[in-house]
Amino acid sequence: MSEKFKAFITDLLAQIDITVGGNRPWDIQVHDERFYSRVMTRGSLGLGEAYMDGWWDAGAVDQFLYRVLTGHLNEKMRVDFSLAVLTIKGMVLNPQRLHVREVAEKHYDIGNDLYSKMLDPYMVYSCAYWRDAQTLEAAQEAKLDLICRKIGLKPGMRILDVGSGWGGFLKFAAERYGIEGLGITVSKEQMAYANDTRGDLPIETRLMDYMDLDGRFDRIVSIGMFEHVGYKNYPAYFGKVRELLADDGLFLLHTIGGSLSRRSGEPWLEKYIFPHGMLPSPKQVSRAVEGKLVMEDWHNFGADYDPTLMAWHERFEAAWPGLAATYGERFYRMWRYYLLSCAAVFRARWVHLWQIVYSKDGVQGGYRSVR
Repeated sequence: MSEKFKAFITDLLAQIDITVGGNRPWDIQVHDERFYSRVMTRGSLGLGEAYMDGWWDAGAVDQFLYRVLTGHLNEKMRVDFSLAVLTIKGMVLNPQRLHVREVAEKHYDIGNDLYSKMLDPYMVYSCAYWRDAQTLEAAQEAKLDLICRKIGLKPGMRILDVGSGWGGFLKFAAERYGIEGLGITVSKEQMAYANDTRGDLPIETRLMDYMDLDGRFDRIVSIGMFEHVGYKNYPAYFGKVRELLADDGLFLLHTIGGSLSRRSGEPWLEKYIFPHGMLPSPKQVSRAVEGKLVMEDWHNFGADYDPTLMAWHERFEAAWPGLAATYGERFYRMWRYYLLSCAAVFRARWVHLWQIVYSKDGVQGGYRSVR
């Protein structure tokens, strides 16, 4: 059976110009023959785990995976049972509310030393805006400023950042636009870092779940957090935003999204990187927000996530000698596979990055789009 699996996968790869044992950046080197049966029986989860275990390599993992994705090899494989199990679990349970802090404990709290080496000075862990930028620092500041301009920030406004990470957006907005703000996160490490580095700025970060928040805010943003909400919770999420938003306020949702409606995340990312994560579709978002908020603008710049992830990967590789003793070889292979596989997915345009601007009941006279 293993020889049949080998022949089948080798032939599939050849159809998209990938050679097993070849010397081009996208060719694959198989170090353990068990690789073939693992991929055949476990799909994308098996492919990622086999890489973590050192069973295969490629000169450029992102280029290899890009060809796999654009060649639609997933459609020619057997049923992905790992994905089927996750889908059923997502339909039956509500893991995003049952395990609110799990993603923080397993991902965001793993070490500020790692993130500070990989990210820009504002510690922004979401897609940058590269239209007129040449460096990660410039691209992230362009993204932060784009958000500020889209929601029309003015001095003295009170801003809420739902899922505020290490506090980068609120710091930027307070420095450049004179706002005061509250950020909320479920990560203890993010909260500590954000509050320790805010200086004298009128901003604060709290450790809390978004559903527990009260108050009223002139503007609300959520940057890279919606991917953890779960489709069953979208209506309650948007209802909470409406409750917290001033009558003349604006809400900006910055989220990764997919073209198709799903009820779970990708199996490898779900298991090793983002527990219970899932990407919304336009249909899921629109259904959930109906009757709660008015969509004023929808901007897709998902292609910009490719250079963002590649920049993070470059910095991670450069910093690894100083991180190796803390994290170990298996983590190294896991983390680089995460960054490079995600770059390939965005490059293939399988997933997107949306910034959606909402008002409570429609902007009088109309909203002017900002790019």
